[in-house]
Amino acid sequence: MKALEVSHIYKTYNDITALKDVSFNVAEGELFGLIGPDGAGKTSLIRIIITLLLADSGEIHLLGKDVVKEYKYLRSRIGYMPGRFSLYSDLTVLENLNFFATVFGTSIEANYNLIKNIYSQIEMFKDRKAGDLSGGMKQKLGLSCALIHKPEVLFLDEPTTGVDAVSRKEFWEMLQELKQKGITIIVSTPYMDEAEMCDRVALLQKGEIMSIDTPQNIINEFSEELIEIKTPDLYEVKEKLRLEFGKNSAFMFGQSIHFSTSSKSKSKELLNEFFEENNFNIESVNIIEPNIEDCFIKLMTKDS
Repeated sequence: MKALEVSHIYKTYNDITALKDVSFNVAEGELFGLIGPDGAGKTSLIRIIITLLLADSGEIHLLGKDVVKEYKYLRSRIGYMPGRFSLYSDLTVLENLNFFATVFGTSIEANYNLIKNIYSQIEMFKDRKAGDLSGGMKQKLGLSCALIHKPEVLFLDEPTTGVDAVSRKEFWEMLQELKQKGITIIVSTPYMDEAEMCDRVALLQKGEIMSIDTPQNIINEFSEELIEIKTPDLYEVKEKLRLEFGKNSAFMFGQSIHFSTSSKSKSKELLNEFFEENNFNIESVNIIEPNIEDCFIKLMTKDS
């Protein structure tokens, strides 16, 4: 059964198009990712789905209900954790949790089993003001407050932005545990490595969906040979490659360059000859497997 059905959603702000003909479905119990950079339309889409914002056109059904006509019914059945910390900074950890439980007509005791594994990590700080918590602890408190009324669908808008790598890893482990409990989870993130932890993902760019599939299927669609180049002269080498092979042939990836070409025949040998002719200092040239970020960039640049 489908937990969410999004059909032909459009949204503009003055003359800026935030969402353009967005359609997708999410199955019950699925961990679905909305993946894209800042400005891709992720936050606008989530706010429309959870009844906080109206679309210009299109329809959305959440748990079988129209999100515009049945918003009162739906708000008690969804959990939402916004990108920015939005709890009460001057209340303690326990006071925040009690407040959100009371708003939804329940108690911490009634649903403690659902948040136990998360809340137990910060319970020792229950008398500390929320504003004094670290980024990782704020994250856990926010998730606990979003879950305390036992929602059927959980929406998380860039929940790991601004937290350390260890907290990011722990957070995704918590999401996997929640998924095992049957909660449908829809999470947005700009981090491409997090896409691989979702059951399926929608890759968004400038308000449009470029691809929807499992992470592995998206990777399998990458048809070109991908070569990793390591050199101390990253910028110079990248620009020379683009001049020779096209502007979309080479991109920076950390301390290396990823180069791709539709011509797989002896591409590595041709590259080495090219580097020798230009007297570049090249440390290594290796054929590698693409990741989600490689696929995203290729989709983003295919028509440019």
